[in-house]
Order: sequence, then structure tokens, then C-alpha cells
Amino acid sequence: MKKLFLIPVLCLSVYLMASTPQPYFTSPEMPNALHYLPGPPQANSMRFAYDTARYNWGKSMRPTPRGEKARLDAEYSIARMAAIFSPVLGIEISEKNTPQIWKLLTDATKTTDFACDSAKITYMRKRPYMVFHEPTLIPADEEPLSHNGSYPSGHTTLGWSTALILCEVDPADQDALLKEGFEYGQSRVIAGFHWQSDVDAARVVAGAAFARIHTSKAYLKQLKKARKEFRKKRNRK
Repeated sequence: MKKLFLIPVLCLSVYLMASTPQPYFTSPEMPNALHYLPGPPQANSMRFAYDTARYNWGKSMRPTPRGEKARLDAEYSIARMAAIFSPVLGIEISEKNTPQIWKLLTDATKTTDFACDSAKITYMRKRPYMVFHEPTLIPADEEPLSHNGSYPSGHTTLGWSTALILCEVDPADQDALLKEGFEYGQSRVIAGFHWQSDVDAARVVAGAAFARIHTSKAYLKQLKKARKEFRKKRNRK
């Protein structure tokens, strides 16, 4: 039970989903971002100036329909991934309707989630709303996430990993899938919970994790089942 309590303090956890994830690798077996990813920008750097500019851009988007999407994207779950990506796939992704795709996403994203743990713990970067002492789009999330490092973004790791995985299930719609995955990460900048560099770094982390899970025979086996299920649902041969 203690382990389950600690995991949300790293990257956000998928343990609250209906299906219990069965990761393909443990956290220590995943690529360690500390060895390949540069640290977060220093306060007096050009990179941080860009982060600040993007933070201000995000605030300008909050009163728009894009801001409402960012509010909805604050949900970190496979259910939210299903809501975002189902229209692109042309089928309803759910535990009941597409159990093989659901299991693929549940197990794979739990595994990729591990890949940002080391950097989050080490850097414990303060989030934008903490630095500027300004409200976010989701006030209820501010206190819990203040104890969670900002760099890299766990939400972005989830969204980008999901997009990459689904591109293997439905390569014909890869561009639209990647677009949705990209925007899920940008929602964190708009909401005020992440710097742009957190989001950019998370896409690198997700890519590294995506490569790692391809060395798992269990992942490749489940991917095959998910593809077959998708073709059946979409009547593709």
C-alpha cells in the first residue's frame, strides 16, 4: 500500500483506472532521463525567458475554447485518452468495447510513466503558478501538485505515449493522432501547471520509453491483439 501512495508523487499514476496495470518493465529498467536529458532551464537563461513567454501565451488562451479543452485535459486517465483519441480512430475506446486496445494502453502507459520518475524526483522543479503566485485553470489541483516536480510533465508523457502507441494500431490516422497527443501536452502550459520546457522534455522521455517497451515480447503480443481488434471494429482487412 505504501508504494501505491508514493507513485502519484512522481509522475501521475494510472493506478486509479478500472483495470490494474501490468507494466512491461519496472521503473529502474526504464531509460533514466538524468543520463540523456538536460536539466530544466536556469532562471537567468534564454530558455527560461522562452518558458515565461509561453506561460503568458497560455494565460491568454484560457478565456477561449482552447482554454476549456485545457481544463478538460487536466484529467490524467485512460478514460480521458479514450475521449480524445476515439473520434480519430473512428471507434469507441473503452474497457468494454475494445478490451485489447484498453489493456494495451493501460499497461504500456503505466510503463512509460515510470520513465520520468528520476528527473521529477531529482529536480523537483517548481510549477509556474508557484513561481508567479497566480491561479491556474484548476484550483483544486494546485495544492496536491505543489508536492510534485514539474520537469518533465507527466501528463505530456501520457498523451504523447498514447499517441505513439495508437499510431501503431492505426497508422493510417497517424497525423491526427499525433496532433491530439501534442495538444494534450500543450494544455498543461495553458492551464498553468507546466512550463513549455517541461512539456518538450516529456515528449523526449515518452519517445525513449516507447523505444524501450518495444523490447518487451508481452507488449508486442498485446499490440498484435489490439491491431486485430481495431481492424475488426473498423472493418479493415
